[in-house]
Amino acid sequence: MTTGQGRPDEVRRRGWLEVRWRQFRNAPRPVVRAVLSPLAVATVLGLLYLAYDVALSRGAVLPGGDLRALAVLVFVIVVLGAGAIVTYLVVPQPGRSGGPRSRSGWSAALGLFAAIPIAYLVLVVESQVLRPILV
Repeated sequence: MTTGQGRPDEVRRRGWLEVRWRQFRNAPRPVVRAVLSPLAVATVLGLLYLAYDVALSRGAVLPGGDLRALAVLVFVIVVLGAGAIVTYLVVPQPGRSGGPRSRSGWSAALGLFAAIPIAYLVLVVESQVLRPILV
């Protein structure tokens, strides 16, 4: 086996960044689905929360008063739940070739654990990056 440089049986060592970029480009479909489903939900809910937060900070009087803490709690619960449920529905377990694919709690766990940092990061970006621009 040659590596193109004429020396047989040598494997070119890739650098750390090259390996990570290759892993990013070739991510497994279940992982991409498990990340994108809660990210979509978190983005929409995050924008709704941002609009609510900006309206309150500008002095708008909304019915019910200031419910930002409750809104954050609902945001986190819905993002985690949606991540688990949507991933359960779209990420089947690997099965035999040509056989029926089954679903299990592991798919839901994958979505739940992928949704935790996504919910946190969306709230951080919204409160530390977007909110100061809009207020």
